[in-house]
Amino acid sequence: MTSLDQIIDDFAFLDEWEDRYRYVIELGKNLPEMPEVSRTSENKVQGCASQVWLVTHATGDAEDPLLTFEGESDAHIVRGLVAIVLAIFSGKRASEITRIDALDIFGKIGLIEHLSSQRANGLRSMIRRIKSEAEGRLPA
Repeated sequence: MTSLDQIIDDFAFLDEWEDRYRYVIELGKNLPEMPEVSRTSENKVQGCASQVWLVTHATGDAEDPLLTFEGESDAHIVRGLVAIVLAIFSGKRASEITRIDALDIFGKIGLIEHLSSQRANGLRSMIRRIKSEAEGRLPA
């Protein structure tokens, strides 16, 4: 999977929206395929116009576990957005995930203003889902 730093660097070199759009699709193509068995209603992200599934894996410290995520979508551009979301959040501690401003990152790479309202809402739903998963893994 492409790292967030690499994604940010790559976006810095892409001036045209069409090039960025193609790059997002390419990121989605490089996303590992989620097993069919994981594409359940429980893993489906609510609030996305396209179908999106997220699976959370927790390891390590029970007080502040390391979370990794798998994601999938049936739409090419959304699959690319999933890849970026996973690059932002996957492999981080739950406490760190709760503090990340992913929408700010999407704004800095110039994607937010080019997303349709439906895609932007779906992106927010993915982020909320991941943050909720992280918050649920932390002690009250």
